[in-house]
Amino acid sequence: MLKIASIQTDIIWENSVRNKIHYDDLLKEIQQVDLIIFPEMFTTGFSMNQKKIAEKPDGETVFWMQQHAKTLNTCIIGSIAVNENNHFYNRLYVIKPNEIKYYDKRYLFSMALEDENYSKGNKNLIFEINGWKINPLICYDLRFPLWSRNKFSNNSYKYDMLIYVANWPAARTSAWTNLLSARAIENSAYVIGVNRIGKDGNKIQYNGSSRIFDFKGERLDKFEINQSKIAINSFLKKDLNKYREKFPVLKDADDFTFQF
Repeated sequence: MLKIASIQTDIIWENSVRNKIHYDDLLKEIQQVDLIIFPEMFTTGFSMNQKKIAEKPDGETVFWMQQHAKTLNTCIIGSIAVNENNHFYNRLYVIKPNEIKYYDKRYLFSMALEDENYSKGNKNLIFEINGWKINPLICYDLRFPLWSRNKFSNNSYKYDMLIYVANWPAARTSAWTNLLSARAIENSAYVIGVNRIGKDGNKIQYNGSSRIFDFKGERLDKFEINQSKIAINSFLKKDLNKYREKFPVLKDADDFTFQF
C-alpha cells in the first residue's frame, strides 16, 4: 500500500520564510504517510523574479525538506527555483530521510516568460517507494504527453503513478482536470495533480482543483475549489496490477523513442 498526503494551499508571494512557517503548521497534521506532495514553487509562487527567489541546490529549503522527511520518516516532493552555476531551474526535489533526487521542469511556460528566466531540463526521473515507481512532473509538462509516455517492456511498466505539481490558473481549470484524467487513461497509471489556491503577485487567480485519478480516469479525490486541504489517500498496487492484467493496452503500443 502507498499512503499519500497531497497539500492544496495558498502560497505567500516570494516569501520562503513565511511559507515554510505555514507549512510547519500543516505538517503537524500529517502522520504516517509514505509521501507528501507540495505544489509547484511552493515557497514563493510562480515567480519570474528568479534572481531574488532562487536558492542554491543545497540551500535552506532543501535542508528544511530533509529535516521534515527525517522527522516524519517520509518522502517529500515539491518544486522551487534553484540557481546552479548561474543557470536557473524550476526544480522538483524528491527528498527522503537519507536520499535527495531532483527533476528539472522540461516544458517552460513561454507565455509567462518562464523560458526566458529559467533553463529547461532534459531528463525524466523515476523514483520508488514501497515497490511503486513514480514519475514526477511540473505543471506545463502536463500539456505534452510524449514526455510522460509510459512504456511496457520486459514484462514491466516504466512507472505506476504520475504526479504533477502545479501553479495552474483557475481560468484554465477545464484543461487541467481533463488532461490529468487523459494522462491516467493513456498511461494505465494513477495520476495526482496538486495545485495551489489564492492570488499571486501578478494578480493571477488559482482555485486549486487538485485531482487524483485512477488508471481508468475515474476521480478518487474530494478536493473543493478555493479551499485549503490536506488529502490523505491510500493506493493498492494489486488494484493497478489487476487492471493492467485484464486490459494490457500498453502492450499494443508502438515501441519507439524520441530525441528531445
